[in-house]
Amino acid sequence: MTGAFQRLSGWGRYPVQECRVFRPDRCADVCPPILAREGRTIVARGLGRSYGDAAINGGGDILDYSRMNRMLAFDAESGVLECEAGVSLAEILDVFVPRGFFPPVMPGTKFVTVGGAIANDIHGKNHHIEGSFSQFVVQFTLLTATGEIMNCSPEENGEVFWATVGGVGLTGVILSAKIRLKRIETAYCWVDYLRTKNIDETLAAFAESDRNYEYSVAWVDCMAKGPALGRSVLMRGNFAARAEAPAGRRDPLQPKPKHGKPVPFDFPGFALNSFSIGLFNQVFYALHPSRERQWVDFDTYFCPLDSVHHWNRMYGRRGFCQYQVTFPIEQACGLTRLMERVSQSGCASFLAVLKRLGPGGPGLLSYPSEGYTISFDLPMRSDVVPLLREFDQGVLEHGGRLYCAKDAVALPETFAAMYPRLDEFRAITELLDPQGVFSSSLARRLGIVRPKAGGMAHE
Repeated sequence: MTGAFQRLSGWGRYPVQECRVFRPDRCADVCPPILAREGRTIVARGLGRSYGDAAINGGGDILDYSRMNRMLAFDAESGVLECEAGVSLAEILDVFVPRGFFPPVMPGTKFVTVGGAIANDIHGKNHHIEGSFSQFVVQFTLLTATGEIMNCSPEENGEVFWATVGGVGLTGVILSAKIRLKRIETAYCWVDYLRTKNIDETLAAFAESDRNYEYSVAWVDCMAKGPALGRSVLMRGNFAARAEAPAGRRDPLQPKPKHGKPVPFDFPGFALNSFSIGLFNQVFYALHPSRERQWVDFDTYFCPLDSVHHWNRMYGRRGFCQYQVTFPIEQACGLTRLMERVSQSGCASFLAVLKRLGPGGPGLLSYPSEGYTISFDLPMRSDVVPLLREFDQGVLEHGGRLYCAKDAVALPETFAAMYPRLDEFRAITELLDPQGVFSSSLARRLGIVRPKAGGMAHE
């Protein structure tokens, strides 16, 4: 199998680096010689929806497993699906929603592979109730740098299991997995919308009502200032029962197919500015008054941006950084200060999302921890990197942490301070991969792994 050199980026289109890409068709094609060609490093990549440099490897190799997307077995009684790591949540939805099953955790896009979901231990709108993706992983098979194939579960090779979930691909290549799907009676949710006046009202609404909703999220106006700082639209929902389906509607497990529209070209750099983003936020807030019991299909509720193909082009050729951090519940003042600084900077996002997370899991580098998590996009410009590093210091001061799947600029000392189990993770990866075969641009930038020749592009 030969590789092709390509310039790759994450979904944020920053940074862009040259990598050599291998695309095996079968799990059997992923063999040790591929993992250590010419002394180069390698990291696995699915559909490329990590925003920064977690799934790129400047000067090294990429194992693109998106073709390894076969569904292998399904037990309808337990809801356990066995599939290859390249199966996407979109494919699972297409096959299993009509059968009354749904992924247990849905991020903001369905274009995520099962391998990527495990490697980033993704979370969704239901973390406060159900936890992260790893809570529903029964088992996975992992190909290590030495060529060993390990079966990993919380009970079997548990240390490797909890290092791999959230381990951003640094323990090996996930070949296949067994995950537990959840049962649903309809493909629709009853959604309650609540418009709040400011951040205090928003956080109070989360605290008061989240226990009543399986799914809860808020859009936040990052441009609002003063008394309106943090004004939001909360969108809280539960899956509808079949008996609750409105009369005359089509099969509630067969929602009307959506045909998304693409962004056909890169927007010019001046298109997204403080005026245009501010105007969008004002319009969005005005168009979403408080309403209860809205019948909403799962695509619209869980993945609204998936209907706009290549929406990342709206940020232009320079791309953007998506920034996601969590503040502990008792340090919510840090969230308020961050939002004040974002609003002052004038380079805020038209899409900012706020959620309340429940307790974290056992994953050594898993991101979710109990608190309030906010994410927003910043169009790339000359002051964005120092601005984000300034934000990082504020997050650190309030005991928070950043999300690797979104990060593109953080410093190694920042990451180490935010992830106290980093040394445990390093100890396990050094046993699994003593030669440092698995690496990525993110892993070297953050100092998670030691540098190695063949994967040390200037980052």
